[in-house]
Amino acid sequence: MAEHTLNPDTWIDKYSDYLFNYTISRVNDREIAKDLVQETFFAGLKSMKNFKGEASESTWLISILKRKIIDHYRKINSAKGKAEVRINYSDAESEGDWLEEQVADPFDKTAEDKLENEELGDAIMNCL
Repeated sequence: MAEHTLNPDTWIDKYSDYLFNYTISRVNDREIAKDLVQETFFAGLKSMKNFKGEASESTWLISILKRKIIDHYRKINSAKGKAEVRINYSDAESEGDWLEEQVADPFDKTAEDKLENEELGDAIMNCL
């Protein structure tokens, strides 16, 4: 198996369109997609010393991008999932009332689950 090397001078020309299209299909927002691709390139530059050469540049960059997308959705979900309780002092039997609109539905799939299911589906389709 050939060992792969990194050439960051060519990343934008070679991979930006592919990474952007991959991202936009998962976040459905052009500005967020651009930001995530840019963050991917920066993270790649910062972690070049960790590149072992076992995978191609594109595979390595996609793996960084996948983590960036997952982090993006975790950030969104953590902001939504904080429950708030209103204390109601007028009713002695009640401690408080939930603000339901701010409580995450435990039966909803997380963005990470959806992303993993998509990737699994893609892998299965490639095998067929």
